[in-house]
Amino acid sequence: MTITSASSRDKKVFIDKFDPEAFRALARTAQAAGAAAARAGLPVTLVELVNLRVSQINGCAYCLRAHTRAALEAGESPQRLGLLAAWRETDVFTPAERAALALAEATTSLTGSARGGAAAAARADLTDEQISAVLWVAISINAFNRVSIMSGHPVKEA
Repeated sequence: MTITSASSRDKKVFIDKFDPEAFRALARTAQAAGAAAARAGLPVTLVELVNLRVSQINGCAYCLRAHTRAALEAGESPQRLGLLAAWRETDVFTPAERAALALAEATTSLTGSARGGAAAAARADLTDEQISAVLWVAISINAFNRVSIMSGHPVKEA
C-alpha cells in the first residue's frame, strides 16, 4: 500500500508538460483544422464561436478565457458572445453560424440523433468542405478542453 500525502495528492499533473510531444501533435491538429477552416472560407469569428460553444458545454474555463479573447480580437461582439449559450433562442447568428454551432454541439455530445441531424441540416448552409472543417475544429477543441480540465490549468484574472 502506498501512502500519499495530501499535498502530493492535490498536486496537478499538467499532461501538456509531462508529454510535450503529444501536446505538440494536438496543437498541430488544431492548426491544421484552422487552416482547413480558412481554406473553406469560414471566418475566424465562426471558428471562435465553435471553440467557445464546445468549451461552454465542456465547462473548460481555461479555453473559455482564451477563446473569448481570440473572438473579441477577431471582431466578435460582446453581445453575441453573451448570447452564445442560448444561440437557438436568438436571431443574431447567421444560418451558417447556426449550422456550425449545431455541428459543434453534436460533435461534443455525440448523441446519435444529433449527429445525423446536424450534418444533414448543415448542408443547407455549409459546403461539405466547410462541414469537414467545422467538425475538425470541434474535435480539436474538445481534445484541448479535456487536456485543460484534466490538468487543472489555472485561470487567472487577465
